[in-house]
Amino acid sequence: MNGPRPRGLRIVRLANFVAPASGGLRTALRELGKGYLAAGHEPVLIVPGARASDRGTGQGRVITLPGPPLPGTGGYRVLTGRRRLARLLEELAPDRLEVSDRTTLRWTGTWARRNRVPAVMVSHETADGVLRTWGLPEGAARRAADALNLRTAHAYARVVCTTEFAEREFARIGARNVVRAPLGVDLAARHPGLRDAALRARYARADETLLVMCSRLSVEKRPGTALDALRALRRRGRRAVLVVAGDGPLRPRLERRAREGALPVSFLGHVSDRGLLGALQASADVCLAPGPAETFGLAALEALACGTPVVASASSALPEVIGGAGTVAADDGESVAYAVDLLLERPEADRREAARARAGHFGWDTAVAAFLAAHDAAVPVRPAAPQGR
Repeated sequence: MNGPRPRGLRIVRLANFVAPASGGLRTALRELGKGYLAAGHEPVLIVPGARASDRGTGQGRVITLPGPPLPGTGGYRVLTGRRRLARLLEELAPDRLEVSDRTTLRWTGTWARRNRVPAVMVSHETADGVLRTWGLPEGAARRAADALNLRTAHAYARVVCTTEFAEREFARIGARNVVRAPLGVDLAARHPGLRDAALRARYARADETLLVMCSRLSVEKRPGTALDALRALRRRGRRAVLVVAGDGPLRPRLERRAREGALPVSFLGHVSDRGLLGALQASADVCLAPGPAETFGLAALEALACGTPVVASASSALPEVIGGAGTVAADDGESVAYAVDLLLERPEADRREAARARAGHFGWDTAVAAFLAAHDAAVPVRPAAPQGR
């Protein structure tokens, strides 16, 4: 018997460290929100910003609360004022809570338990990896991460990890409430057909290798490794140039290094035009992803979807994501340069075809279904989406 269709769940999502120029987290929040909305649920996103706002968008309702910027982070803001945020949560009366910050927002797990709201924490980075990039010794970083992760696992009904790599630090503390849910890429918007000869010629001559790095320029991303690799490649005789799409607190220092070392680097800052960014990714010969603490790497996945292979940090989750559609390297310029040379020995058609094929395993439909399953929320059955060109 057909009964009335149940209403969708109100899924309230909280996220910190979302700057106007931030990339991966903002993309993930947007695409998951769109997916939740398409599945018949009611997503509500709460983020910090310079001023208050409340608007309907293609990813659902987005509420911005004034939050102070964190010094030295290049614009990241955080949600402050627990009482204000708790009152807002009570007014929204969520059916599910999804939190993307296990540091300053971990208290929301207690709020959710007290209000009988099933809550998940999304692990967007490895805690010990980030602490190591900040200079903490390995042993101390691991102990601090284990303590943080133990409290996180106890505070939430589930912890969502996007890769096996991200899951390992919870497995080692014996957490049993961890589920896996990959992120994705828009396979129709990112495709090899975006390759633009005129755009490529703007940055590289025909006999030059065009390297692209799409990354936030902050310490945990290790963007300086890309400059080290460029120097090593040119010393070996490869005519290579680098384009950096992204902004962050390290940009002035990196620009100074490039200038003093006479390195051919173009710093574009934050590229808000997604079409331009896709064309840049598709027109490059190799994408560099040097961040050692990455737990997924959306920019690298977008490059693969555009048919551009990736050289990634062997210390990150990216080897798991890129598979054979790229190479991995230790976290130093010489190793990355060697990996670039190794990758470019493959026939261009083969390496570009392999990149696109690998990206085809990571559509956003798959990601949305996995996240909704983590919420015990209904997942619609829809025809397979076209995989793009």
